[in-house]
Amino acid sequence: MARYTGPKSRIARRFKDPIFGPDKALDRRSYGPGQHGPNKRRPKVSEYGMQLAEKQKAKYTYGILEKQFRNIFKKASAAKGITGEILLQFCERRLDNVVYRLGISPTRSGARQLVSHKHITVNGGIVNIPSYTLKEGDVISVREKSKSLQAITSSLANNAKAWDWMEWDGVTMKGKFVAIPERTQIPENIKEQLIVELYSK
Repeated sequence: MARYTGPKSRIARRFKDPIFGPDKALDRRSYGPGQHGPNKRRPKVSEYGMQLAEKQKAKYTYGILEKQFRNIFKKASAAKGITGEILLQFCERRLDNVVYRLGISPTRSGARQLVSHKHITVNGGIVNIPSYTLKEGDVISVREKSKSLQAITSSLANNAKAWDWMEWDGVTMKGKFVAIPERTQIPENIKEQLIVELYSK
């Protein structure tokens, strides 16, 4: 499936948020791209423009294309609860996102590649679908043959984050998706209500 492969720093500067991870370019120039930079007078953004920008930000953050993102929204709308919160929970439950959160890969795009190349197992079986939705209690692990991969060992060595809704055993390289995270536990700076308003028009 096609994925965004363009300049990531430009996108991060557009949203003024390191949505792809730490970005030196954003640290140096924390304003939108363009030849006039910070001096450019930008018109007032409409309500629709803000909603669209928030949706684009969420898509870039999780690496999801429009059709797939719209399908996730439909599932979130059909579920009981707050649609915006459920939308982000579905994004967080994607296998590539969980591989990234566990520290097996330093980026979501890298996590997607590990999943696609069959380096990750779920409940003991190989799953090579990045969008695979995890359930509470699912066990995610690095395939036995892949545990010595430099990309994986290096990422795990530099990972210091822990998440309340997941468990990780660095010795066996196994993790567990304990529970679906609450909105307050999801660190992404996304105003999901604007996305709901946009799709509800």
